[in-house]
Amino acid sequence: MSGTPAPVLRMGNASGFYGDRFDALREMLTGGPLDVLTGDYLAELTMLILGRSRLKDPQKGYATTFLRQLEEGLGLAHERGVKLVANAGGLNPAGLADAVRQLADKVGVPVTVAHVEGDSLPVPDGFLTANAYLGGSGIAACLRAGADVVVTGRVTDAALVTGPAAAHFGWGPDDLDALAGAVVAGHVLECGTQATGGNHAFFGEHDPARLRRPGFPLAEIHADGSSVITKHDGTGGVVDLSTVTAQLLYETGGARYAGPDVTARLDTVRLTPDGPDRVRIDGVRGEAPPPTLKAGLTRLGGWRNEVVFVLTGLDIEAKADLVKAQFADALERGGARPPAEVRWELARTDHADADTEERASALLRLVVRDQDADAVGRTVSGAAIELALGSYPGFHVTAPPGKGAPYGVFEARLVPAAEVEHLAVLPDGTREVMKPPAHTQELAEVEEPPLPDPYPSGPTRRAPLGLIAGARSGDKGGDANVGVWVRDDDAWRWLAHELSVERFKELLPETADLTVVRHVLPNLRALNFTVHGLLGEGVAAQARFDPQAKALGEWLRSRWLPIPVALLEGIDAPEVTA
Repeated sequence: MSGTPAPVLRMGNASGFYGDRFDALREMLTGGPLDVLTGDYLAELTMLILGRSRLKDPQKGYATTFLRQLEEGLGLAHERGVKLVANAGGLNPAGLADAVRQLADKVGVPVTVAHVEGDSLPVPDGFLTANAYLGGSGIAACLRAGADVVVTGRVTDAALVTGPAAAHFGWGPDDLDALAGAVVAGHVLECGTQATGGNHAFFGEHDPARLRRPGFPLAEIHADGSSVITKHDGTGGVVDLSTVTAQLLYETGGARYAGPDVTARLDTVRLTPDGPDRVRIDGVRGEAPPPTLKAGLTRLGGWRNEVVFVLTGLDIEAKADLVKAQFADALERGGARPPAEVRWELARTDHADADTEERASALLRLVVRDQDADAVGRTVSGAAIELALGSYPGFHVTAPPGKGAPYGVFEARLVPAAEVEHLAVLPDGTREVMKPPAHTQELAEVEEPPLPDPYPSGPTRRAPLGLIAGARSGDKGGDANVGVWVRDDDAWRWLAHELSVERFKELLPETADLTVVRHVLPNLRALNFTVHGLLGEGVAAQARFDPQAKALGEWLRSRWLPIPVALLEGIDAPEVTA
């Protein structure tokens, strides 16, 4: 990455999470031309998993999958001149870098390896891990020093793209618009096949054969930070305005998307088609980053257990009431105090006059949590087992009750960027300190943009929102994010006025008593909702049926409301049945 840079930097992604498709790294290296291949292995939950792994073996704490992928991939990348950049270092980037060097010697591939560290923070009492989210400057320094492989600990997902792009084009910390464009491209790439048709609201509009095995995405990045999102020719999946919009909205919030390198203005993003399976991103404006970094802390929160009772046939509600009462009585008679949290949820998956037993059955889910392992373990499992021959007719459970398991908690905090030592450990062992940005800007909400003119009044029809609107949802700690978008201006005129916070809460009653914030993004014809506190203590705590809120958007799309008949023209809308 020296001399006159090529006008386009082709950057691919081969992992969206720890456990993603193993063959993706090889597929991306052999599927077409690339300059840099990135891999995102770290989610909030992953840091807790790696923390527990490190307790068992202090030499671990990194994503071992990446190392196994390199057994073949290291040689392929070297042959093709592709740089590899991954955050698989987790809690031990130095350890992973050493392991990559040992692997390179073993397989006879002459590569230089560097790593980024400094994200590890002092761990407060009671916590397992504490890590700041670093930016891309350390990655850039490693690549400028000639590294072929760069592994990091906790960096922002977009840093995997901003770092190589800054190294390639020579961007400095004041090239805010270019950096912001790379942040947006990085956010689209970070979750792998979610940008190429995976988990997409309008999947039914495409040939199922194309979606069977979506290819991983890549971005063609230009010197001004603009990019084209695409994929290797001949791979599965779809890249269009809708798939890119969906990923842009995923786990973001308002117009200002803050990071350690730059604050990207999502309200300036412009998407345009650029040919088959190609979407251009340009117009992105950047602002100085905030003076603080996000830090993620994980700890063990307590113990949980779960029992799922199967209720079949008639009298489902009465059967559920019976087993709840019996369970409470069994705990009381056993002399044990009930768990601190006891949660029952009846899912009416049963159908009348069903043609299979499974379709005739409902599920009654019991979840218990407590700080004391015994309170959720044998006490609970024993009470459930005792009911086997003396409860509702047809009694059975989906699995034998267990002894309970620990659950984790993720907490986000802000730390001054100047207090975090961001280090690039170069291939020759030199330790280069990355200076924090000289110019920062406190994060503030933008003034809400004007809404479009309301859609003309006229006849409406009750139908699911999802007939005209897409959605994608996810988690950020204990909060849930739901992005909703439409694909033409008329639908946007209706959605912008119809889907208020009040209507959102009405459609999703679980959110009625929570704080919901709506953000308007006219360029994307989108609304982004943040639901504070829906997920309790976060995904690792598993306090909710859908602990990461992955399907919250699909629930929203399934809700019925009056939609203008004109917007439903040409859509196969179901008739109201109730």
